[in-house]
Amino acid sequence: MSAAVAAPATRTGLRLRLDSADIGYRDTPAVRGLSLTVEPGERLVLTGPSGCGKSTVLRALAGLLRPDTGAVQADGAPVTGPDRDRAMVFQEDALLPWRTVEKNVRLALQLRGVPRHRRAEEARRWLAEVGLTDYARHLPRELSGGMRQRVQLARGLAGAPRAVLMDEPFGALDAQTRGDMQSLLLRTLDAHPATVVFVTHDVDEAILLGDRVVVMGRRAEPVRASFDVRRAPSRTALRAGIVDALTDCNTP
Repeated sequence: MSAAVAAPATRTGLRLRLDSADIGYRDTPAVRGLSLTVEPGERLVLTGPSGCGKSTVLRALAGLLRPDTGAVQADGAPVTGPDRDRAMVFQEDALLPWRTVEKNVRLALQLRGVPRHRRAEEARRWLAEVGLTDYARHLPRELSGGMRQRVQLARGLAGAPRAVLMDEPFGALDAQTRGDMQSLLLRTLDAHPATVVFVTHDVDEAILLGDRVVVMGRRAEPVRASFDVRRAPSRTALRAGIVDALTDCNTP
């Protein structure tokens, strides 16, 4: 892979915060009373049982959902809508099907305000970074699922976001491709630091990618447990603790 594309030196990760937030759809909260802080540059993984509100939290942080009560903040300011400082990466690739791979990445650069004469070169650098130099002129439908996720990652980070919100982006991939994407994500984030909130049902993926793993519970107890991956005595003990917390979530 090519040398990393230089990120703007003055940009640092966002501090994200939810304060006693009730968040949901059509007046039915999926999350009640959630308080959670993600420190600048932290890689936070959310896991928990289906329906506990993990994806809802991401959408609130992205500005796609407003809390019914409480607050959602980025660097202390209320989150009132989407912003280029916060990039969302979905499980479905969400690429524009009529644009080539390169032009999908160029769009993020355009929205970032990169001058037109620089967009093609910078887009190609990003594609080289995710190993897709030879596919710049392909349409998304001509790529495998893993390759489309590589494009989505390049497009998301090309916009130089200060926070990346990822909703089970590798959940539909086969085991080998998923492992490749996890490694690629870690390398890319090392080169382009940002605050990350990552949703997964996979405990091993959570431990691999996260600095901290938060287990969400049912609505009455939105955070069941929090684990500092860096301070865990061993991976085995950490995994056992997370599994126990997940099991408790399903206990009446």
